[in-house]
Amino acid sequence: MRKNNRVLLIGPLPDPISGVSLANKVVKEILERSDGYSVSFVNTSNPNFSEDLGSFSIKKAWFYFSLNLHLYKVLSSNIIYITPGQTFFGIVKYSFFILLSSLLKKELIIHVHGNHLGDCYQDLKGKKKRLFKYLVKKFSKGIVLSESLKNNLTPFLDPDQIHVLYNFAENYLLDDKEKNFGKLKLVYLSNLMREKGIIYLLDALKKLEENNIPYEAKIAGNIDVNLNAVIQQKLNNLKFTEYIGVVYGNDKKELLHWSNVFILPTFYKMEGQPISILEALASKNCIVTTAHAGIPDIIQDSKNGKFVAKENVESIFDTLSYLSQNLDFVEEKSKFNEIYFQENFSLNNFSKNFINILNA
Repeated sequence: MRKNNRVLLIGPLPDPISGVSLANKVVKEILERSDGYSVSFVNTSNPNFSEDLGSFSIKKAWFYFSLNLHLYKVLSSNIIYITPGQTFFGIVKYSFFILLSSLLKKELIIHVHGNHLGDCYQDLKGKKKRLFKYLVKKFSKGIVLSESLKNNLTPFLDPDQIHVLYNFAENYLLDDKEKNFGKLKLVYLSNLMREKGIIYLLDALKKLEENNIPYEAKIAGNIDVNLNAVIQQKLNNLKFTEYIGVVYGNDKKELLHWSNVFILPTFYKMEGQPISILEALASKNCIVTTAHAGIPDIIQDSKNGKFVAKENVESIFDTLSYLSQNLDFVEEKSKFNEIYFQENFSLNNFSKNFINILNA
């Protein structure tokens, strides 16, 4: 192992909680307890949560420009680890960090938490496309969440520079308690954004109630400010669905062990490999999600649960109706997913593989 590696982590940290901010929090903790490494950070979390990621505003531009006051931290670091956004602005806002690190010959690592970076690059034109490529090619090493997501970095880096690092769920979520499979008990645990499928889910739950199909559901996560009124109205029209806000720690653990089915009907354009799905595997849930982005690399239809069609209320309704009438299927997938998680997505696996990539 190389000694005295000083890592500068640049990216969002909680709060608010997202897959990327949670992953960065864990990466920071891994480095803090790993021999031969020390870590400093630049927290790029914007306190105002909105679905309009990648959009430009003067307020947002000023917030990210002010982060350059931390440029001095590059000088005392030899590894610069960045988890950027997957838009033109998401890359360009780190320009000064990327250029200074490259000029000083620091090791530059980009960790892409999604499947939109490559599409964004292809859609750009002219000077913006050239600038985007110029900046991303400055990185000496890239990390993606699964094999099928490597194409996000192939326009910029050689194949041997691109590493796969599967996501994880934290160990505290593991529990030996028996689950209740007497009724369909659903949980949605993610940001409440249109592209995460929340509107379609709430409409499908209304249809379950109209058809007298028994279920209980709990919804947790930050609500996109632009959707708050719509979501609150739909929640108020549901008898057996409860919105419980943002959950942390033991509250999250209790929620995931209360449920027997986790649902995330996402079509989010920047989706990669949602940590919330791995948390649901760790807590012995049957998975209902979409064959979107890197999800099919970790979840298979009928093996871990069920896939539903994107942006499709009927598909969600039909699948939940089936599960409600086939709770033995739910129990079978629950038991399988517990073992599947421990063999593939434990925090120990993530920690070991992450350090191996740093040392490569």
